[in-house]
Amino acid sequence: MPENPRLRRALDTPMAARARMFPRMRPDPDAFGRATEGFARFMGTPQFLVYMTVFCAIWLVWNTVAPQAWRFDSAALGFTALTLMLSLQASYAAPLLLLAQNRQDDRDKVSLTEDRKRSERNLHDTEYLTRELAALRIALRDVATRDFVRSELRSVLEELAESQDGEEIRLRRGTRKRKKKETLSEATTQLPAVSPGRNDTDNGEPHQT
Repeated sequence: MPENPRLRRALDTPMAARARMFPRMRPDPDAFGRATEGFARFMGTPQFLVYMTVFCAIWLVWNTVAPQAWRFDSAALGFTALTLMLSLQASYAAPLLLLAQNRQDDRDKVSLTEDRKRSERNLHDTEYLTRELAALRIALRDVATRDFVRSELRSVLEELAESQDGEEIRLRRGTRKRKKKETLSEATTQLPAVSPGRNDTDNGEPHQT
């Protein structure tokens, strides 16, 4: 059975190399999205409602009051052209609003992801700071505080004062003892010398030689 050349070419040719009947449309998603969001925001404003009301009122008044030759929409048919135009506007407005809503949802997801990551970083930072504060408290238990140093210095000063008072008392006692010894030695040196075998007086009279 002979092979079909078209089938062989179709199977051998990659999909990217095949010629397309219509050119592929590749609009810029960001630019199209920004335009869509701008139009959606404009549709949600009071100005859009006022403009649409004025436009519909002019349409109806013109096709009702104007001469028959100048009318372009028949009032007898219920303003069919206006109805079709409003339906077309509504049919395009709904997808545009959905596209804008989808872009807003994507931004909300990104912002929620960033908020979650930020919250996790804040939680990790808070836990780290808590651990550091606990370590500092434990380390400060062995560090002398100002009140403790003051109390120790006060006790040392009291001990020094007591030791100085004791030394002064001992020094005073030593000086007193030395003074007593000196006075006693001076008194003993000032006494007259007496010979043991000789009487200076005899019957109350001095002895004459």
